[in-house]
Parts: sequence; structure tokens; C-alpha cells
Amino acid sequence: MKHLTEIYNTMKINNIISLIAVASFVLTACNKQKHEGATEIASPVSITEVSKNSISKYNSTSGTAVSASEVELKSEIAGKYHLQRNPRTGAPYKLGDKVMAGEVIVKLENKEYENEIAIDSKKLSLEIAEQEEVNTRALREKGGVTLKELRNAEVAITTAKYSYDNAKLNLDKMSIKAPFAGVIVNLPHYTSSVQIASGTSIVSIMSYSKMVMEINLPESAINEVKTGQDVFITHYTLPNDTIKATVSELSPAISPETRTFKGKLLIDNEKMKLRPGMFVKADIVVKKANNTIVIPKEVVMSNRNRKYVYVADKGFAKVRDIKTGIEDNDNIEVLHGLKVEDQLIVRGYETLRDNSKVKIQK
Repeated sequence: MKHLTEIYNTMKINNIISLIAVASFVLTACNKQKHEGATEIASPVSITEVSKNSISKYNSTSGTAVSASEVELKSEIAGKYHLQRNPRTGAPYKLGDKVMAGEVIVKLENKEYENEIAIDSKKLSLEIAEQEEVNTRALREKGGVTLKELRNAEVAITTAKYSYDNAKLNLDKMSIKAPFAGVIVNLPHYTSSVQIASGTSIVSIMSYSKMVMEINLPESAINEVKTGQDVFITHYTLPNDTIKATVSELSPAISPETRTFKGKLLIDNEKMKLRPGMFVKADIVVKKANNTIVIPKEVVMSNRNRKYVYVADKGFAKVRDIKTGIEDNDNIEVLHGLKVEDQLIVRGYETLRDNSKVKIQK
């Protein structure tokens, strides 16, 4: 009996010791957790205040910009070549010179051709026909001539006028004129007074204050791109300039070979910064939102179908679920989840969790 009592007491003592050990472990763990919570290091972060801005969605393409108007002028008759002087510089016309509509760039000399036209004779014939028609009409009013004679006088004046007008047109062929305002882009060299043949290339003129660009767009863009939409044109030689354009034409047909459809852009090149033949990038504005919350796209975290960001609130990082809208290369529109003046964390957000301590750095 005494032996059994000793065994019972020993077991009781062991149980008490075990309970004390468990209690000590739990207390130590709690104290450790409390200590760790009390000494959590605040993560350094940078913030920006949420504000409203504008954002656009683009459909980008590229192509070659060409002048809206261009012409190559050739001689319609043979004659001696005479390059004229630019009235703005006083020097002979040269490559790159601006010309106004109607300016004579080259004159051709051909006395035999002028004599065949006989413009002075035709002008005189017209004057005589006009005078005879006046006299005949006066006689008709007095009953001195028949209606047929008056009509014959009218036919004579009409015939003389056509003959004179044709003579002036033929004489104009001796002067190579700019049909529109533009720039000389090709001016073959000929020795002054040398005889050139009919059909010889004389000068090429371009007007590129307005330019045209043909584009090919993917089938997926057919419901987004519309005529009249704004376009921004850029070129690597103009790093600080963006030139405006407009979608002017669109084909409704999709190529079965390339799965693309054609279009045209009208480029406003009033300052002549683009040059004909440049290969440029075109960003077509297919959607635009003004006065909306816009944030950097890189700060948006995602998990399955969830998108969220972190904001700083009283020294802690808070998760904000967001709904997004339009996005471009760098930014994204926030439709729900943020408000103006929220302190959006833009640096140091990668390792944060909800309610993490943060220290704002400037």
C-alpha cells in the first residue's frame, strides 16, 4: 500500500511539472509575440496624392507621310530654257524655294512657235468682230439688217473669242508656272538658253503643309477606330514635338491575307516640321476620359480577378480594391476604390501587407 502511494505522488508531481512547463511556454510565446509586435519596423515608402487628370487610350500604327499635293511639270513645247528669278530672294529659283500659285519658274523661248500662234492677229480679229457686232445690232434696231445677219455677227465674235483664248492658252505653254503654293523639291539643271525638247521634266513642286498617311489597322480595331478621331504623329527626329492629325478615311473591307483594313490620316503640318517620305508613328485616340482619377499603372497589384493598391493612413498601409478603366502605356484610370487626396503608395509597396507599418520618405 505504501508503495502505491509513493507511485501516485510521483505521478502527481510530474503532471504539475508538465503543466508548469506548458504554461511557461505559452507565456513566453505570448510575450515574444507582444514584443515582436511592439518592435515591428516601419517599411520606408514614397507616396503621391491622388488627383484627377485626363487619360487616353491609343491604337498605334506607323507609316510613311506624303505630301497632300505634288506635281511634276514638263515642257509641252520645245524651246530655249530660261530659269526665272525668285521675287523674294532676287536669285534664280533653286531647290527648297517656296513658290506661290501662278509664279513663273521657267520660261521657254521659241519665236517660230510664237509666230504660229499669232496672238496679236487673233486679238485684233476679236476686236473687229466685236465692233462689227455692235454696228450690226444698231442697224437691226433700225431695221437695216435681218436677224440672220445679226446672228452671223454674234457667231463671228464667238469664233474670234475662242480663237484668241486658245492662242493665250498656247502661249502660256511657254511659261512653266506653279499650279499651287508649295516648295520646289526637284529642279533638274539645264544650261541657260539651251534648247530642250517637248516632254522634258522641268520642276517638281510639293505642298506639305497638309500631309497624307496611308495606314493598315488590325481587324481587332475595326470597332474602335472611327473617322474624325484625333491622332498624334511623332518622329524620332522630333523628340519634343507631337503633330496633330485626323482619321480622314477608313475602308470597311478587311484583307483576307493580312487581316487588316486600310485607312488614311490627314496631317496638319503647318509648321513644316515633317518632311515628305518620313516614316512616322501614329497614335489614334480611340477613348478619352477627362477629370478622372489617374494613377501610375505599375503600382496596381493583381490577384486573379482582383486589383488593388496600397494607401498610407495614419502610419499604416491599407489595401484598397479598385476598379479600373482606360489605360495607356504608363497610367490607368481608377473608376472606384480611390478618392482625391488619398495618399497612394508608389514606392516600397511590393513587400507590404494590409496594416503594415510604414514610414513616409520624401
